[in-house]
Amino acid sequence: MDPTAIPASGSPPRERLEAVLYELRRVIVGQDRLLDRVLVALLARGHVLLEGVPGLAKTLTLETVARVVGGQFSRIQFTPDLVPADVVGGQVLDRDGRFVTRLGPVFANFVLADEINRAPAKVQSALLEVMAEGHATIAGESHPTPSPFFVLATQNPIESEGVYPLPEAQVDRFAMKVVVGYPSAEDEEEIVRRMASDPPRPRQLLDMEQLLELQEATDTCFVDHRVRTYAVRLVNATRNPTSEGLAHLEPYLDLGGSPRASLALIRGGRALAVMRGRSYVMPEDVHALFHDVLRHRVVLSYEALAADVQPDQVLGAIAEAIPQPEVDLGSGRAVA
Repeated sequence: MDPTAIPASGSPPRERLEAVLYELRRVIVGQDRLLDRVLVALLARGHVLLEGVPGLAKTLTLETVARVVGGQFSRIQFTPDLVPADVVGGQVLDRDGRFVTRLGPVFANFVLADEINRAPAKVQSALLEVMAEGHATIAGESHPTPSPFFVLATQNPIESEGVYPLPEAQVDRFAMKVVVGYPSAEDEEEIVRRMASDPPRPRQLLDMEQLLELQEATDTCFVDHRVRTYAVRLVNATRNPTSEGLAHLEPYLDLGGSPRASLALIRGGRALAVMRGRSYVMPEDVHALFHDVLRHRVVLSYEALAADVQPDQVLGAIAEAIPQPEVDLGSGRAVA
């Protein structure tokens, strides 16, 4: 397949998704893992929390995704003086003296919540309620969000003044948390080469109907009972590590992942399987997403903080201790 060619609507899901990734990488350099996880969450109907210092293409990523798949893009710059109506909208008085509803910027296919931790809790809650319910109530009337609906929120980890960290119950609404790091020196040189003169312009390869088709293909991806058991064991080990022979991790964990984490692992595993050209989920799909799905859901104890233990270290020990089951479904179930 020519990666520069625009795939037909009847092309296999893998070919269409490879073309989308290729187009995204024409614009975003050195963030392959970020692009991969954003696409996984989009197919799995989840939302993503990005954490990284400024200047790492977090905003550009979602803008580019929206252009490539043809959806409506909206950006909300979170600031301390924001109120919920600035996000979801409200009623305003028109020239005829009647109250009319004005929908806020959250009613778009792709919503960028930039620096979400700069807004107070009531504004964060307004956004996260829409993320969870898929609609917002304004003056007693419910307004559904467009479909598909995807939220990418960013937060700056180095700021300590004028920020409001997301509570654990709210951050759990995100399917994945992706930590964005600096690019390599070679990638940064390529960034300068591409962007300093004539930045590449991404092409639209999909539309909303085709994206919905890919989401539906993801929903029907087969999950063997052994893969489900493996995902549940991984999540349960964050709540009760002793049950998996990891008693030494018990003092480090105050709170583990909820069943929402197990659902996110399975849904994300389905998306990753479709991207890899399969109609069934393998244990390695679940394993690959374990850190991204759980790193924001585990709450470490004061003992862990004192010992400078990070969530990824705990999750790494769990993933290494729990073996992947042997699941051989054959090659005949590949995505057509």
